[in-house]
Amino acid sequence: MTTREECQDLDARDPLAGLRDEFVLTPGEIYLDGNSLGPVSHGVQRRVSEVIDREWAQGLVRSWNAAKWMEAPLSLGDRVAPLIGARAGEVLVADTLTFLLAKIIGGSLELRPERHVIITDAVNFHSDLYIVAAMARLVGRDIVVKTIDRDTLDEHLDEDVALVMLTHVDFRTGEMLDMSRITRAVHEVGALMLWDFAHSTGAVPLDVTSADVDFAAGCGYKYLNGGPGAPAFMYVAPRWQGVLRNPLPGWLGHARPFDFESTYESAPGMRAYVTSSPSVIALGALGGALEVFERTTMDAIRTKSLALTDLFIELVEEALPGVFELATPRAHDKRGSQVALRHPNGYGIIQALIERGVTGDFRAPDICRFGFAPLYLRYVDVYDAVQILADVMLSCAHLDAKYALRLAVT
Repeated sequence: MTTREECQDLDARDPLAGLRDEFVLTPGEIYLDGNSLGPVSHGVQRRVSEVIDREWAQGLVRSWNAAKWMEAPLSLGDRVAPLIGARAGEVLVADTLTFLLAKIIGGSLELRPERHVIITDAVNFHSDLYIVAAMARLVGRDIVVKTIDRDTLDEHLDEDVALVMLTHVDFRTGEMLDMSRITRAVHEVGALMLWDFAHSTGAVPLDVTSADVDFAAGCGYKYLNGGPGAPAFMYVAPRWQGVLRNPLPGWLGHARPFDFESTYESAPGMRAYVTSSPSVIALGALGGALEVFERTTMDAIRTKSLALTDLFIELVEEALPGVFELATPRAHDKRGSQVALRHPNGYGIIQALIERGVTGDFRAPDICRFGFAPLYLRYVDVYDAVQILADVMLSCAHLDAKYALRLAVT
């Protein structure tokens, strides 16, 4: 079994160790929930303070020009682009993930008017399922949404499929899908591919260019650490820019927004997918959060991510043999940056851990979910978290009656 001293040695040799100091972390807390909400960084604090104290307080309305507020959705998109393997001019930061998915879904269906099927994963995140069903209804023709077992996707691909929408890393189990293979299979039948990167961006290397992805979207508040409700981003391959229509047009997506024309003419490039005024403070927070990513590489982040998740799985199975069912794939090419453990008393386990300074989260019906964000998590944190988990299980602290009633947010 790996010892605590060995974990301390790994931390001493960790090339990412210095980045931990960029985050505001509570002393004594082991935070394993960055896959749900990332912590605040000093970069976020600096940038938000600058936006409020200088650009807004002093610049007032002049800052739309002087501080380039109007350009922020595009300039931030260019900073997100390297994290997903895109190029400048291919990513927009705006709205929230569900709104951006709605824009892409609605526009995609117009590109395949002769086709009538959308395919998605039956265990996809619920907002994805809700919005794809809603957009199918709004299109105004006979669109069928097929929710399938993603492992059977190839059996459902035919010439009636317009769009396939999948999440790259499963929010419950952390299973990572083969983006290149799936995208290629979808294209072989003439359909379009939309990827949800909510649990991928900032955690695993992505390359939408080499995978020939049509469309993608992701959120800014998980591994990107942009803050609760942070703006999301969308990617549109160059071949579809100027072709994919924004079904939710607004004045700032107009070619000449300050001409105040009564009829809509789409702006060129990614600006076409802007709808309304950008949330400047929220964009500032995300911009500050991206600073730490610009000091490292996604390959370095991935290397440490796999090491941390390997260590957690090893220590749990040695300390608590047979207690949990591992829901996360062991294979590196199928694992995101989280570990999910199944247990019938999962909610109580997570609550007992939180009371002892280890923060994870619970996903119904039985998953204890632990996220591993390499920018600020140490190997010794993993070791200590497992020791506390073992203490919770062996003492039966998770069976306390106070955990019978679930909190609103689990």
